[in-house]
Amino acid sequence: MVKSLHPNVVHYPAPDNKVKLAAGWLIEQCGFKGIVVGQTGTWKNQALVLVNHGSATGEEVYSFSEQIINNVDAKFGVKLEREVNIL
Repeated sequence: MVKSLHPNVVHYPAPDNKVKLAAGWLIEQCGFKGIVVGQTGTWKNQALVLVNHGSATGEEVYSFSEQIINNVDAKFGVKLEREVNIL
């Protein structure tokens, strides 16, 4: 579905005739590449990388990641999953 609506989406073949989407591309298309929100943000060279710009708390980083997840879901209908351990 995403490929038909967004033909430029970066994607890769996956097993079982599925397609893997590039999360960094999806995040960038939502305007998050290089953005700074408080003391957290994304890396200027790769929207997939979250950055602590000084004194962001874990809660602030988590909240920022939630904004990204929600924006990608609203724009593309894709629910991203975090690839980190949250303690």
